[in-house]
Amino acid sequence: MKTKWIVLIVVALVVIIGYSTFKGSYNGMVQREESISGAWAQVENQYQRRSDLIPNLVNTVKGYADFEQETLTGVIEARAKATSVSINPENLSPDAIAQFEQAQQGVSSALSRLLVTVERYPDLKASTQFSQLQVQLEGTENRISVERRNFNTAVQGYNTFIKTFPKNIIAGMFGFENKGYFEANPGSDVAPEVTFD
Repeated sequence: MKTKWIVLIVVALVVIIGYSTFKGSYNGMVQREESISGAWAQVENQYQRRSDLIPNLVNTVKGYADFEQETLTGVIEARAKATSVSINPENLSPDAIAQFEQAQQGVSSALSRLLVTVERYPDLKASTQFSQLQVQLEGTENRISVERRNFNTAVQGYNTFIKTFPKNIIAGMFGFENKGYFEANPGSDVAPEVTFD
């Protein structure tokens, strides 16, 4: 009779410990996934801020009649392409992140070309409105960098969590998959060559 009770108590303890482990692991995955969604929302928020500044920048530059239309068109088209790429936080796969980043990189490149072109227009460079917009864009680029880093930190915590044993078994059972990271742009590891002629 005592043996029967001991067996029942051991089985009950194993069930309770198993349930607690399962519940804790599952809830931890959900919390970390939600953390990634929140971090992603902040990334999108900062990219949206940049996108919202672009029409004001373009309108300011348009006031200078001889400004290169091709450069302005490039900025407008890059912005349109970037705003058309939308990612559901449930699908933050490496491919989806790369597609989003490629569209945003197009905006960054177009803005860089615009700012280089502005150097040829001293009156535009001296414009208070243009200077203020340029400062806001620089600040937004910094915010984007911070939010991307925060997002990558959240993704790293989540990916590590779902890959550890026995959580990897639970993750597989419930479809928790690796999330993608923002990665450095190709060639960013090579320092630019600066020459003074």
